[in-house]
Amino acid sequence: MSGEAPPERGLIAFYAPMKAPDHPNPSGDRRIARLMMRALERGGWTPRLASRFRAHQRDGNPAAQDMLFQEAERIADGLIRRFREEGAPKLWFTYHCYYKAPDLIGPAVARALSIPYVVAEGYRAKKRLVGPYARFANAAERALDEARIIFHLTHRGLDALVRDRTEGQQIVYLPPFTALGDEPAPKPAPEGPLRLLTVAMMRKGDKTASFHALAAALARLGGDWRLDVVGDGESRAEVEAAFAPLGARVRLLGRIDDRDALRVAYEAAEVFVWPGVNEAFGMVYLESQAAGTVAVAEDREGVREVVAPMGRLAPPDDPAAFAAAISELAANRAALGAAGEAARAWMKTHHGVNAAAARLDVALGSLA
Repeated sequence: MSGEAPPERGLIAFYAPMKAPDHPNPSGDRRIARLMMRALERGGWTPRLASRFRAHQRDGNPAAQDMLFQEAERIADGLIRRFREEGAPKLWFTYHCYYKAPDLIGPAVARALSIPYVVAEGYRAKKRLVGPYARFANAAERALDEARIIFHLTHRGLDALVRDRTEGQQIVYLPPFTALGDEPAPKPAPEGPLRLLTVAMMRKGDKTASFHALAAALARLGGDWRLDVVGDGESRAEVEAAFAPLGARVRLLGRIDDRDALRVAYEAAEVFVWPGVNEAFGMVYLESQAAGTVAVAEDREGVREVVAPMGRLAPPDDPAAFAAAISELAANRAALGAAGEAARAWMKTHHGVNAAAARLDVALGSLA
């Protein structure tokens, strides 16, 4: 976008059913919700958080789902009354709607106010329409049916969105993005041990699987290297045990919430390493590359869409190949620094917040 101030587009009711953008616990989902609001602001819109109501239900408990439906109806009624008194927004924008966290508020409010309803990162899952998540899955499907636009951040699940889209519904690609902020600090000289970094929450499931995969790969990595791990969580003891055989070459730094401090960690590294087991795409890849650090990941759907060509993608579940990818980059550390700068430029062009703002503005402008 140009340096000129964008025109005032109007008020947007913003909602994230899985986790509000001001939720106290950090996560990729919270980060993306914040970035969505920032991109809308860059385009001249005024996004306001409509509700902090969390519709996330992790274990398919029907009784818990019933309670959430009742609470959502009460909240929707209150929002409709408030907007009718104070003035309706131009449109309703929901970030992330799927069978575990459907939007139970937005469609009702948008219908009552006769405003467009829009979803970013919506997923259809027909197989969930029966079973413990049936009511939530049906609610997610109904919400997506009502969306005038569905923005998809990766091509994962795109076939279902296209197959089931309603008449006149737009399916628009919005590549994952990050806010780059100030230009990164100069990289430290490429001397001493190779500086590796990973950033992830330590929780059971796919995150723990990625930590185990990374530990297995580093056990095969030759040369002199050091790994800093940023993150914490319920599985910390398991992560510590996985890295224990690697000794002092691995430092667990714990959780870093401050964005500036995290950026310093990204900029200090030479290679960002994270397998990315079942990641939708992974904000950490965007953030590390935006800070001028090349990424190495497993070649998985979603992840491959955000790793710049200067990085490396290794076959999944192949620790030797992952280690070889790191070794290939480390063979010429001067060239590695140049590759990091090229990755930063790639992120700015393809995954920067200004590029996202422009895409959002074109699509939303057609509605409002």
